[in-house]
Amino acid sequence: MSLLDTLKKESEEALGEKPEVATQGTDQELDSGKTEVANAEDVPVPQSFDEDSIPSVVDEIFNTALEKHASDIHFKPKENKFEVFFRIDGTMVEYKLYDKIYHHPIIARIKIISGLKIDEHRLPQDGKSSFQGPGDKEVDLRVSILPTQYGEKVVIRLLEKNPKMVELRDLGMLPNILLKVEKHLKSTYGMILAVGPTGSGKSTSLFSMVSTFDAEDYNISTLEDPIEYKIPDVTQTQINPDIGFDFPDGLRTIVRQDPDIIMVGEIRDQKTASLAIESALTGHLVFSTLHTNSASGTIQRLLNMDIDRFLITAAVKIIISQRLVRKVCSSCREKYPVPAKFHQMLKEEIDITPENAFFYKANGCEKCNNTGYSGRIGIFEVLEMSPAIEELIINSASNTDIEAQAVREGMILLRKDALYKAVTGDITIEEALRVLNS
Repeated sequence: MSLLDTLKKESEEALGEKPEVATQGTDQELDSGKTEVANAEDVPVPQSFDEDSIPSVVDEIFNTALEKHASDIHFKPKENKFEVFFRIDGTMVEYKLYDKIYHHPIIARIKIISGLKIDEHRLPQDGKSSFQGPGDKEVDLRVSILPTQYGEKVVIRLLEKNPKMVELRDLGMLPNILLKVEKHLKSTYGMILAVGPTGSGKSTSLFSMVSTFDAEDYNISTLEDPIEYKIPDVTQTQINPDIGFDFPDGLRTIVRQDPDIIMVGEIRDQKTASLAIESALTGHLVFSTLHTNSASGTIQRLLNMDIDRFLITAAVKIIISQRLVRKVCSSCREKYPVPAKFHQMLKEEIDITPENAFFYKANGCEKCNNTGYSGRIGIFEVLEMSPAIEELIINSASNTDIEAQAVREGMILLRKDALYKAVTGDITIEEALRVLNS
């Protein structure tokens, strides 16, 4: 008896019923973060459950995920059903609801193509593979399997083999913010930090900045986990903690390679922070990321890593705090007068006359898969080190005082940038508030 026959028999005995054809999930409101992107007639499903149908089902899921530009696929078992979700533009989108009988065979298929143990159901597993979709589009698959009370849950990250680099001017920075960043890219030493939560686009921002340099004129080295973008003529190294090669080890080696520019994928600990600061003070331009919620809060994060205040003020040039928000579809957006409940907010935050301003609705059309959104854009706040801010840091001022001084010197806060983008038609006010409230 084949593997799929065995799994089929086990599932039938457990459920006491025959499998049904996969069915479509129910519609959800956009605000809930779960929207349906496929109709039954758009996504063919197998008419019978057999060995040959499972690879087709899995391939169909992967192909549709690529077509919808999903970044992740979630296979979620429930008590009496099996759901598949896509993460599109940072939002979980329900793709399809399957009968529970499909759970074991689909997970087994994923394990096979990822080189994982198909008979291990109690322990988490991590694997990787690749997939070639329509038009020879190739992606790497990073597979994570987690046992749950209803069976194994799988999350697959889709990584394009050769993703298109986003240019710095296309990140969504306001002109005055972009000029400030470009000014510091001309520095010959110091540290530029991109900060924010996971999934806020920090790595993309770093790569956009690094790619502005001619790699034939500069010795550029990166430490990454994993390598996301391939940059011509840049020395890129992937760390591997499993064999004892971590960010501090890689950074110690890179500084002996006569670098001009160093990019450290993430500062995770005191050792990495200390070495990165030291590198920035010894004639290298260092780019890195940190997980903090605001630009001013990054100072306290570095202090918590036992970095001396004088070293922070000497090394750090700018701190870019950011979030990613969904862009409203330009093909179907519709403007409407700003509701009265937002009038005071606009007057106080961005100093405009709300009666003469507009917000934009996300209506939905074929070009945006009827979601109303297409792609994402960044919202930013950039703290630039200045003599006044250096003095506040050295004198142990609070984050609030540091932020207030930065605002007096021209820093635009995240919420203000989001409101600017709401009235200019880049995003909806609901999207701005959703991200900022989170």
